[in-house]
Amino acid sequence: MIAVVDYGMGNLGSVAKALRALGVEARITSDRAEIAAAQGVILPGVGAFGDAMAELQARGLEETLKAVVAGGRPFLGICLGLQLLFSAGEEGGYHRGLGILPGVVVRLQGKIKIPHIGWNSLSFPRPTPLFQGVDEGSYVYFVHSYKVVPEDEAVVAARVNYGEDFTAAVCAENVWGVQFHPEKSSRVGLTILQNFAREVKACS
Repeated sequence: MIAVVDYGMGNLGSVAKALRALGVEARITSDRAEIAAAQGVILPGVGAFGDAMAELQARGLEETLKAVVAGGRPFLGICLGLQLLFSAGEEGGYHRGLGILPGVVVRLQGKIKIPHIGWNSLSFPRPTPLFQGVDEGSYVYFVHSYKVVPEDEAVVAARVNYGEDFTAAVCAENVWGVQFHPEKSSRVGLTILQNFAREVKACS
């Protein structure tokens, strides 16, 4: 079972529906014991970085998520869920993140429309199982105003250009994160979710 973490922010239903369409058992939950026992975990998110961290802490989920990662189970952050993996975010002031990956979350730069909403193509600096079967240049759907800046470029698994080049996905051992919304990215997005589910099954 893949746990889709409910902390009051995010397209929970869309993510779970996409997984179920692939024949994957998925459960929307905020129960710490259920998340801790899940074979894989997805942290989706839409909203402000600081508010999201406050919700995770209020629900006692921060340490649970860190324990899942430390235990080696596959973990996928989507959009804000990717950003929360990092050390800190600058949205609305300085806010501490989960600190699973070193780096910061900063506002998009350049003469561009913000928020970034729409379809953009991916480039892959290195292979990762999450993008198996996804062609270079494939389009996915973004909705965000901030980007992640990892301290270690080696974790970058995909990049996108919107006014500037920035990180679209990361991979570090059992942890993946995507800035775009795979649940809204048609066939390409379903392929990515299916790849994650396959990693979950392999690790079970």
